[in-house]
Amino acid sequence: MLTTAQKSIVTATVPLLESGGEALTTHFYRILLDEHPEVRPLFNQASQANGEQPRALANGVLMYARHIDRLDALGDLAAQIVSKHVALQVLPEHYPVVGACLLRAIREVLGAEIATDAVIDAWAAAYDQLATILIGAEAAVYDQNANAPGGWRGARAFRVERKEAESAEITSFYLAPVDLQPVLDFEPGQYISLRLDVGGEEVRRSYSLSAAPNGRTYRISVKRERGGAVSNHLHDHVHEGSTLEVFPPSGAFTLSKGERPLVLISGGVGITPTLAMLEAALETERPIHFIHCARSNDVHAFRGPIDALAEKHAQFERFYCYEEAPHADTDAQPHAVGRLDVEMLAQWMPPSTDDVRDVDAYFLGPKPFMQQVKRSLRALGVPEHQIRYEFFGPASSLD
Repeated sequence: MLTTAQKSIVTATVPLLESGGEALTTHFYRILLDEHPEVRPLFNQASQANGEQPRALANGVLMYARHIDRLDALGDLAAQIVSKHVALQVLPEHYPVVGACLLRAIREVLGAEIATDAVIDAWAAAYDQLATILIGAEAAVYDQNANAPGGWRGARAFRVERKEAESAEITSFYLAPVDLQPVLDFEPGQYISLRLDVGGEEVRRSYSLSAAPNGRTYRISVKRERGGAVSNHLHDHVHEGSTLEVFPPSGAFTLSKGERPLVLISGGVGITPTLAMLEAALETERPIHFIHCARSNDVHAFRGPIDALAEKHAQFERFYCYEEAPHADTDAQPHAVGRLDVEMLAQWMPPSTDDVRDVDAYFLGPKPFMQQVKRSLRALGVPEHQIRYEFFGPASSLD
């Protein structure tokens, strides 16, 4: 039980976390992954190497410490963490290992004079409180997934029914369950996770579901990343007929129902979750503005199907922006060349009323792209609570 005195100690550590949180979490990860190889599949080694995962954990720890007295003020953070944990199958037995490594890292990085026994005891109690909350929430989702029609718990075998190139970089994999039974429904915007053996090492990766639910199959669309061990493995070594281990759909970045105009903005492979959102929204009468940015025509995936949908649905408008101008003789011309900016968005979004653009805006893509989109949406008067976004990797701040 976290006492009032312990809450005060945890809150008092916030300045230390602000100044050295990333160093602390980097050391924590080093201890955890070096001494507990059984948890390595739960962590993306590329995100470790570039610092994204330590930064994301530092941000989460800091938010938790700031709001230790008002956990409801954490907003969507808890739901995002639960979704990520469920996607990768984090289990109750993982929490004591992580907690012991975190407390040891606090002691070793801050030193015994700062990280006194009282500080360590307070953080142990705070971690136990957080772990109890997350374990309970995750158990509820695991049970819900297992008991729902087409649902399951843990890994389930799926066969690659079809493999289709969508662009020079992105390939779609159509997955059907080996047991030929129905599959769990999902919300547009969610993702599934795969458990793979790559070079003799177990890895787990999450990929957005890029087609609307049909109860029978799933589709993921994977970009070949330069130096990406898992994406290259999927492109080069997973073929039609291959079997993959799949965890149930998860994710908090989902399309909300409503009548406001919908704006879907994507950059690169960020297009994948917006495709399922688009299909769902087209079943309604709400206006849809679909804005996609790509480096060039060669890497622009799904242009043909999206153009075909625009021809069929009067409420649907699409706009494309390429960084590189295509050849003049190609039919696949963009609506603009360069990088998406506030002026382009102003032209391609529904007009404002009294300096407010009353739309629901969803966006996803590379982090610099997302930062620019968020600034632009704010400048154009989109209300903050109507701006929604997701990270493919560890969550971080766009401000």
